[in-house]
Amino acid sequence: MAKNDRNSSWFKEAMSLPETGPALRRYFVNTMFDSTFAVLGIIIGSALTADADPGLVITTIITSCVALAISTGSSVYEGETLEQSRRMDEIGRAMLRPVEETNLGKASKASAAIIAFSNSLAPLMTGAIIVSPFLLMGEETILVAAEVAIVLAIVLLFITGFIMGKLSEKNPWWKGLRMSLVGLAAFVVCYLIGGVV
Repeated sequence: MAKNDRNSSWFKEAMSLPETGPALRRYFVNTMFDSTFAVLGIIIGSALTADADPGLVITTIITSCVALAISTGSSVYEGETLEQSRRMDEIGRAMLRPVEETNLGKASKASAAIIAFSNSLAPLMTGAIIVSPFLLMGEETILVAAEVAIVLAIVLLFITGFIMGKLSEKNPWWKGLRMSLVGLAAFVVCYLIGGVV
């Protein structure tokens, strides 16, 4: 119980650090945006073809999102660990003693882990939402599933833009519309490329 209390305390302290909240939101929203575009590209390249294989589409989306989760989670962890370490060094020099093993140092390490973990969830959430039509519909309706998945991707982009607008205190509706229009433009460009190739 005491160990759980200590872990809970570090979590609360990590979340109370001024850099944790903004980094969580920034990384999560950006990764959600990137993941949606990646999955949209997969659908265009593999599901909107004459001989589309539902199993291959599903496997490609899932494995790509898992790879993105591992990649972004790892890169964010390394980047945040470096930044947090530099910050702790600066505080340590100001206090004339190392702070790595203090509550602040432990909270800083926990902050990097929390930010990285939440960031790694974004591609998994994106993949789970967009792959759902392919899992719920039969093989005969793969084109319909692809169309539904594309609509879901555009809606996700709108939601991501809306959240970005809220966080930046700009017009969230306009930001959401812009993101969804970017998604539509990317869909058209990739679809045309697929038609040529």
